[in-house]
Amino acid sequence: MNRSGAPDLRRSVLAAAVIGVAVMAAVDEIVFHQILGWHHFYDRSTPSVGLLSDGLLHSAELIALVGGFFWFADLRRRGALVPRAAWGGLLLGAGAFQLFDGIVDHKVLRLHQIRYGVHLLPYDVVWNVAAVALLLLGAWVTWRVRSRSGRDAR
Repeated sequence: MNRSGAPDLRRSVLAAAVIGVAVMAAVDEIVFHQILGWHHFYDRSTPSVGLLSDGLLHSAELIALVGGFFWFADLRRRGALVPRAAWGGLLLGAGAFQLFDGIVDHKVLRLHQIRYGVHLLPYDVVWNVAAVALLLLGAWVTWRVRSRSGRDAR
């Protein structure tokens, strides 16, 4: 564990990735589950079970958000936070959540679909392409920070 106050790139990425997962889960929960009402987290049962599953997802997202921010604040307090690496981690976490949801939850487990009663292909393409774009952008930001820190260390 780095307690010296030296920049900790790996932990900066990981703490922000947890926050990114939580933020994307919150966006999904608030926009698609609550405002648009397109689906619940688990749609293969009664509407009551769907609401319960949304509540459980919302609880998990809040726990991840609080935990991620405690980790982030600890890094910042010790002077070990690498802000640009944290931005990369945030994007990586958001993209990872969205891609996992789009592939595993929607297609493999079939817990829910983005919408019902419509042709799904355009929705699935936009959902998963947006996820890959977030992942690629996060990977690029993280790679840039890592390559610059390697150069600065020489």
